[in-house]
This record gives sequence, C-alpha cells and structure tokens, in this order.
Amino acid sequence: METFKPDHQVKVQCYDPGVPEYASLPTPAEFVVCIDVLEHIEPPLIDSVLDHLEELTESFLFATVHTKPAGKVLPDGRNAHLIQKPAEWWLPKFMERFTLQGFSQRNEKGFEVMCLAKGVNLNRLA
Repeated sequence: METFKPDHQVKVQCYDPGVPEYASLPTPAEFVVCIDVLEHIEPPLIDSVLDHLEELTESFLFATVHTKPAGKVLPDGRNAHLIQKPAEWWLPKFMERFTLQGFSQRNEKGFEVMCLAKGVNLNRLA
C-alpha cells in the first residue's frame, strides 16, 4: 500500500454538510479530493456541485464515482446513490470544468478521475 507523502506541509480541510464538525465551507485548495460523494447528490444539483468543485480546485482534483446502486436506501425509500449513470455520462461533465489527466475504471461499479484545473500549466507545478 502506498501513502501520500508530500514534500511540503499540507493543510487538510474536511467538508461534509451532513456532519456538523465538517459543515463549514472549505476554501480553495491546490489538491481537492472527492471520494464517494457525487453519486449521492440530488440530480438537479449535480452541475452546481461540480461548479463548486471547479471553484475550489486550484490545481488538481481526484474524484471517485460509483455508477451502480448502493447497498443502502434513504428513509424515503430511494437508493442512496441518487445518480446511477455510466462514466460516459459523467466524463463530459468533468471535461467541461477540468482538463482530464487520467481515468480508471476501478471495477464494474465505478471509476476514478484525476483532473487538472483549467488554465493550470503542469510545467509550473514541476
């Protein structure tokens, strides 16, 4: 197992509007990580959430998306994965906002992407 070990100090901000201690809005960051989140967003709000991720991402975004049903249901009976769309549906949404640097189909249930904020020069980051 590999561990992320940056060569400089890293500030970590957690954000989860459903957890009071993490409900404060984050500030923009060099590296944004969004794992097991987007598939839980109400469908009419997904573009706003992706726009917000774009605003928060100064350089890199790493995201995972599940594309199949979750094992849990919400109190109203809906599946916890409110958006169950294939990667082909999601990728244009990422590419409208970011420069896609990598895509990996993790398994039959989801994928991960590594994105670069639009306008960021990779040579500047080296």
